[in-house]
Amino acid sequence: MDKTTNRKMVSAAIMVSILLVAIDTTIVTTAMPHIVKQLSGLKLISWVFAIYLLTTAITTPIYGKLADMLGRKPVFLFGIVLFVIGSMLSGAAQSMLQLICFRAFQGIGAGAVIPLSITIFGDIYTGEERGRMQGLVSSVWALAGLLGPLAGGLFVDYLSWRWIFYINMPVGIAATILIMSYLHEPQPEHAKKDIDYWGAATFTIAMGSLLFALISGGESYAWNSAPIISLLAVAFVFSGIFLAVESKAKNPMLPLSIFKIRVIAISNLVGFVASSVLIGVNVYLPIWIQILQGQSATSSGLVLMPMSLAWPLASTLAGRYMYRIGSKFTVLLGTALIAAGSAWLLLVNTASPYWFFVGIIIIMGLGMGASSTPLIVLIQSAVGWNFRGVATASNSLTRTLGQTVGIAVLGAAFNNSLNSYVLNHLPSGWQGGDISNALMSASANIPPGVLEQLRSGMAHSLHLVFILVFALALITVLASVTLPSHQEIMAKQQAD
Repeated sequence: MDKTTNRKMVSAAIMVSILLVAIDTTIVTTAMPHIVKQLSGLKLISWVFAIYLLTTAITTPIYGKLADMLGRKPVFLFGIVLFVIGSMLSGAAQSMLQLICFRAFQGIGAGAVIPLSITIFGDIYTGEERGRMQGLVSSVWALAGLLGPLAGGLFVDYLSWRWIFYINMPVGIAATILIMSYLHEPQPEHAKKDIDYWGAATFTIAMGSLLFALISGGESYAWNSAPIISLLAVAFVFSGIFLAVESKAKNPMLPLSIFKIRVIAISNLVGFVASSVLIGVNVYLPIWIQILQGQSATSSGLVLMPMSLAWPLASTLAGRYMYRIGSKFTVLLGTALIAAGSAWLLLVNTASPYWFFVGIIIIMGLGMGASSTPLIVLIQSAVGWNFRGVATASNSLTRTLGQTVGIAVLGAAFNNSLNSYVLNHLPSGWQGGDISNALMSASANIPPGVLEQLRSGMAHSLHLVFILVFALALITVLASVTLPSHQEIMAKQQAD
């Protein structure tokens, strides 16, 4: 980076930018039950998250490559502007379909913010400093976690859920001003700036087909129907084409060579699965609290807040001590805590006290913080400046893909389980619209016996989601075991 760059002001600007996206994430999860109630479409709830995550995932490696070729600043600002526009459109949505479309646009902008934030930190700080800075980044997530769920609940309970999107405008303006004023960088030395359009196109088709199949299978179409089989076939074929394109492209969207580096490959795998766990808890735990236990949106938001304190605390400690106690041990400790929190989640029932949920969230927050910081630092240390943007973007990509595939799979499991339960326990089926609306409204027109079956079906289906979350958490532990030892990692870094 240019010597004229003011590291303190740039760091402040980056943190404001991260706050822009972080607040959006924490606000939306607690507001979704009420959004579904107003716009209808419990069956579409997965799409609200999945489409945002999909467009974020698709654009993340593209932004990473563009940042290496064009510089961080212009690409970063472009992403912030798109994110703010998408937020305003989402707030104005009049139907679930419109909200899904606008969330897709919002995700296109979000794909630039987080990975480039981390990349810029990697540019202006040294290896050990990056660990400490990741702790500060986590503190921004903590602030977002404190403000987001509470603000989301208050907006829903006292104003309108639309303000969860409108709030992004002032934050976005502040971030843009700071970035334009204080981020300075030299022009990259690349003479030819080829963009891998074919890679982006084939990746989009492959992932879009896979997600549509996962979300629609067993819901809109039978799993063995021609549309689902065709979508899976398209996903498989275009995934192969994508890999072939990337292996031959001069400037691939996602250089496959970086995955030959063991630390990067395993770190991304751990990030992928851990993100699936995270999205499952953040989306479905508020549904349990609001629908089955009758709590307000504010209450469910307050339950998620402790994660925003535990995560940065663990992240800061991990960044400070990972070079002393070993990066692999730090990651293993984090994934073990994630698994412990997921195991506790299996014990949840409709009579569970408030502190039960808080305890789960604290443990999982500690695990996420302890594992995420060393993984990011190790990835950035494995490559030089010219590939740091792509390497960092690969981690953001795999984490986003983990959330995308995770919400699709968990959503499919939830919808299929709920439909099967209702068909098996209500002889005449259920024709009263969204089950979530019926449970939240507690309409007097619904017979008590039917209402109880709907509650049981909702609890049964959410428990299935929690079982799958626990299984994914165990995979994170197994994957982290295969990380190279601390001594191997340090020796490789010194050799390079």
